[in-house]
Amino acid sequence: MSKSSLFVGGFFLAGLVMVAWQFLQPAPASQGHSMVPPDTSRIAEGDPIVEVRLPAVLSAKAEIGKRAFEAKCAACHGENAAGQNGVAPPLVHKIYEPSHHSDTSFIRAAKSGVRAHHWKFGNVPPVEGLTQGDVKLIARYVRELQRENGIN
Repeated sequence: MSKSSLFVGGFFLAGLVMVAWQFLQPAPASQGHSMVPPDTSRIAEGDPIVEVRLPAVLSAKAEIGKRAFEAKCAACHGENAAGQNGVAPPLVHKIYEPSHHSDTSFIRAAKSGVRAHHWKFGNVPPVEGLTQGDVKLIARYVRELQRENGIN
């Protein structure tokens, strides 16, 4: 057997051992976040679903986004995007972290609506009177709220 064959075989065997090792490891412990919506059965209809800590200061763009959010989104998603039980989910939630729902998802939802897929509040209708730029500013506001609440 040549040295190169032994090297390739050893490399392959090491790879198999690493894959087996990873497969046999226990699942990492949850850090308090889940893509599963929380149980809202003990929250009164219309009450906020989550508690939202507010940043000490918002960026100028997020301030503009906050005003647009209050005008077009807060009626359903609640004050400071905390959600309203029985109405609409909180946007300050792990489900809406940037790696799972990009800013483009917010733009699509506002423009075309979205079929319900995480929460049981029903489908999201399109939001009239918002430009793509408006939604980007709203997303900026939501992202700053999320960061303040440990959602990155």
